[in-house]
Amino acid sequence: MLKRLNKVLPELVAAIIIYGIAAWLVGIWLAGDKLMYSTGLFIGVCLAVGMAVHMAVVLEDAVSIGSSQSKLITMSLLRYAAVVLVFVCTVSFHLGDPIAAFIGVMGLKIAAYMQPFFHKLIMKLQGREEFSTENQNHEINNQIEEVRK
Repeated sequence: MLKRLNKVLPELVAAIIIYGIAAWLVGIWLAGDKLMYSTGLFIGVCLAVGMAVHMAVVLEDAVSIGSSQSKLITMSLLRYAAVVLVFVCTVSFHLGDPIAAFIGVMGLKIAAYMQPFFHKLIMKLQGREEFSTENQNHEINNQIEEVRK
């Protein structure tokens, strides 16, 4: 399902989860209340994944059916309101550490910056190679030279 929405979305979600695991492994040693830290981080990572999926759905709708700018703004505000609501519930009901939840939500930003590196790593692990424009130009030039001979 994720790949139908956006080719990059599965890689983005995987990067958010890997970031969450790394943040948990580092933070668990520093946290005073390990359970609150873990649940807060889990809430933040789940929120980041949900935001990534929501953004992909909204972008797909905008591209395919030509949504208006006001709908895009409304969906962005809805996403921000959901983040605020989750943070208010986390603090009000003592569900987890709000700082850890914030660290988890930042996984979306970190994953977005790491995605190109993560994509290249996945391609290498799968044994596939992406062609850059330079490689394509070199390949085309070689084919032209072969035709001339």
